[in-house]
Amino acid sequence: MTVQRWVVAGTAAVVAVLATVFAVMGLNQADKAASVISALAAVAAVGMTVGAAWPVTSGKGSVRISGTGKATAGDGGRANTGFSGPAGAAPGQVEIRRTGDAETESGNANSGVDLI
Repeated sequence: MTVQRWVVAGTAAVVAVLATVFAVMGLNQADKAASVISALAAVAAVGMTVGAAWPVTSGKGSVRISGTGKATAGDGGRANTGFSGPAGAAPGQVEIRRTGDAETESGNANSGVDLI
C-alpha cells in the first residue's frame, strides 16, 4: 500500500471515530470538543506546511547513475545515457557506472557527464 493510501485510510478512520464520539457525546459537548479539536488540527496543519516547505537538504547532494540502457538519436539530436544539465545545477557529487551506449548520426552523444 502506498503512503497516499495509508494517509487516506488513516484520515477516514479518524473521521469515523470522531463521528461516533460526537454522536455519543451529544450536541452540546460535541460542539465544545469540536472547537478544541479544530484549533489543534489548524496548528498542526500550519506546522506541517512550514515543515514541508522548508528546504530538506543543506548541501548540494549527489546523483548516482548506474546500468542505463542504450540511447540513439537521429540527425542533429542528442543521445544521453549518463548525466546532462547546466553546470550550475549539478549536484555536489555525480557518480556514473555501467552506462549504456549513446549513439547519434551527426548530433551529440553522451554516456558520462555532459555539463552544458
